[in-house]
Amino acid sequence: MAEGILVVTGGASGIGLACAKALADAHESVVLVDANSETLNTAEDEIGALGVTVQGFVCDVADAAAQIDLADKVESDIGPVRTLITCAGILNNSDTVMDMDLVEHDRVWDVNYNGTIYSVRAFARGMTTRKQGSVLTIGSINSFAAFPLPAYCPSKTAIMRLTQMLAVELGRFDIRVNGVAPTYVLSPAIKARIESGDRDPDAIRKAGAIEMFVYPEDIASVAAFLCSDAASAVTGTMMPVDAGWEAATTYRSYAGGVPWEG
Repeated sequence: MAEGILVVTGGASGIGLACAKALADAHESVVLVDANSETLNTAEDEIGALGVTVQGFVCDVADAAAQIDLADKVESDIGPVRTLITCAGILNNSDTVMDMDLVEHDRVWDVNYNGTIYSVRAFARGMTTRKQGSVLTIGSINSFAAFPLPAYCPSKTAIMRLTQMLAVELGRFDIRVNGVAPTYVLSPAIKARIESGDRDPDAIRKAGAIEMFVYPEDIASVAAFLCSDAASAVTGTMMPVDAGWEAATTYRSYAGGVPWEG
């Protein structure tokens, strides 16, 4: 039965939009939060075409006060938030810590990490009063290993630890907090980098144990499970959705060689 409000930050495209579509039927209404008004309008139309009530709001997740105001508006005008998915995030290209652009570094942290904290503080507060709800964060394969992405990689590592902390802190109120850790996903951001030559599509396809492209819908299906009653005993986890990337990376790094390649 549809119950409560679904809030998705970064919900206008990519993984966020896919999550909104995958979880829409389980909620009375969908709220999309995004900084891009143009894509937000398009996303509203796509969700609405599914026969679901949807409202979009332009908001920078790095603005804590704006998120609190928005959360208050949603709770008073639309309804109680049952599920929060914090998909808002930005990428940066590879660089060294010594040479990276510090302005870009700070903006990545403001959106990816601070934005997640601000979203939870704003939208999950009502859940604590009702002692019901689910929060899903978006980590990355960067949460588990070092990559030459000096802003993005540490921010996603921090998201994994934050997810575990929140699971314990909010668990006192019967709120579950989990995360998904996507591999390279053919989202608009990655597609743009492929088109610009900053990412190799063949390397992306071959990165995991299974050679495949991973799409936002693949992430959304796992998100839907983690936010559902079927996962009622699951909290504090950061679940890789990586086509076996983590296993393949360590296996292939064996200094003795991979048997079938020897």
